[in-house]
Amino acid sequence: MSHVVAISPHLDDAAFSAGGMLAAHARGGGRVTIVTCFTGNVPQPTGFALACQLDKGLPPDVDYMALRRDEDRAACAVIGAVPVHLPLLEAPHRGYGSAPELFGKRREDDGMLAPLTEALSARIAALSPDLLLGPMAIGDHVDHWLVRDALAAIGTPCLLWEDWPYLRRTDRPAGTPARVHRLSDADRADRLAMCAAYTTQIGFQFGSRAELEEATNEIVAERLHRPEV
Repeated sequence: MSHVVAISPHLDDAAFSAGGMLAAHARGGGRVTIVTCFTGNVPQPTGFALACQLDKGLPPDVDYMALRRDEDRAACAVIGAVPVHLPLLEAPHRGYGSAPELFGKRREDDGMLAPLTEALSARIAALSPDLLLGPMAIGDHVDHWLVRDALAAIGTPCLLWEDWPYLRRTDRPAGTPARVHRLSDADRADRLAMCAAYTTQIGFQFGSRAELEEATNEIVAERLHRPEV
């Protein structure tokens, strides 16, 4: 039974970017594991980290990351994928203090690359995937680049997805894909169901469930690229 392992920076990236391909693989009898890197909790977040919670319409006393992990389990359940949550901290909890900083240069005091590489190396070795997927880092989110750089340091052959919905907001060409997965109606329906499970993100990313569905219906294919050498 073929095993696809997707390395997702955050609790939604794999579904948003490659959900149709993952759904098709699972529907065909294959195994799917989604390893999400930055899912750790910080008690009583403040500053920009708290703002990232409040701008989703959540009160400050809600355990945001626990809620997001539950959303991820629900998304994975749509296709029978196994969720794995690494307890590493996402960028707002590592000193990044504004939205522009999330898409800028990595902070000099951000020491996340080494522990992330170590954690992913151990997980990938244990999971022994037939196909490994990760982010291309379109959009330049610092956490997406950390995952891409960690995968490069590990050196296990992998394919990189075009990060969505960041892909909708950039004119940067992604290059020639190594693999193109054209979405069937079933793939698109499963992808939409997975994405819709991340209820805290829908309004922030798309405006509404209807706009998420409209954006999903525009997708013809998911494109995967080989890492640059």
